[in-house]
Amino acid sequence: MNGIILENISKTYEKGTVLAVDKVSFDVRPGELFGLIGPDGAGKTSIFRILVTLLLPDSGTATVCGQDVVKNFKILRSKIGYMPGRFSLYQDLTVEENLRFFATVFKTSIAANYDLIKEIYVQLEPFKDRRAGKLSGGMKQKLALCCALIHRPEVLFLDEPTTGVDVVSRREFWEMLGRLKQEGITILVSTPYMDEATQCERIALIQSGSLMSIDPPGQIIDQFPEPLFAIKGDNMGALLVDLKKSPLLSGCNAFGDYHHITFKGDSASQKAHLLQQLSINHHQDVELKQIQPTIEDCFIRLMEQTKANV
Repeated sequence: MNGIILENISKTYEKGTVLAVDKVSFDVRPGELFGLIGPDGAGKTSIFRILVTLLLPDSGTATVCGQDVVKNFKILRSKIGYMPGRFSLYQDLTVEENLRFFATVFKTSIAANYDLIKEIYVQLEPFKDRRAGKLSGGMKQKLALCCALIHRPEVLFLDEPTTGVDVVSRREFWEMLGRLKQEGITILVSTPYMDEATQCERIALIQSGSLMSIDPPGQIIDQFPEPLFAIKGDNMGALLVDLKKSPLLSGCNAFGDYHHITFKGDSASQKAHLLQQLSINHHQDVELKQIQPTIEDCFIRLMEQTKANV
């Protein structure tokens, strides 16, 4: 079975002084598109490197495709595809030379698995004689994905695959993952972009090496415990300062064009008091509206709860 199971995996660096992964346990079901969501430094890459047999855990066990990642690493490497966060292909080789090289390493050929990569490769084909180092960010991403798929892996590991690429390329990439999932490939993908979490069937939210929640994205959003509001005004910086001082609010965070806030007690009665308070403090053009929480709202909420419980 092409699933993934982690049980109490821990990893430290600097002779045990830096804790990167703290007793992490989760499973990825066969054929599932699963997301590991968290900011830089959360422990995502350490987990990925353990699962693809490039790093030994300090403690705990992990299996991929039923194979122990430590004991059976040689067997496992032929069953998985790995796309690391940094572009790691040979920049002096052309697109086609990179593909041929990786196919040879896995004792296969481009032709043997062309049906799997065809939809991605046709976008690269006009540049097949171009050196990989001269490709755009989006094209580098597609080439790296083709190389990770060239041997038709059972499980695909994608570590922050959309970091540093444009919005259009990000959307195209997730569409490609949806089609790969239909081929029966199990996909574990990590990302710091909270908006990408909704593309996954289930997600694990991770911060400082510890998991905070594992559920389908919609379920995590539905668990947000109170009404959430967006607010903006003529001076967003001063507005944020005054909102954080307000005794009426239980939470306040900056989110792009708006600040997101939650009220203490009944929000219906508190809204008028807040607007009056802001008017006294000379805030103008204030707009306040109730909104649907995002995964990022939920992540921040869980992170604040975790800090409060420490």
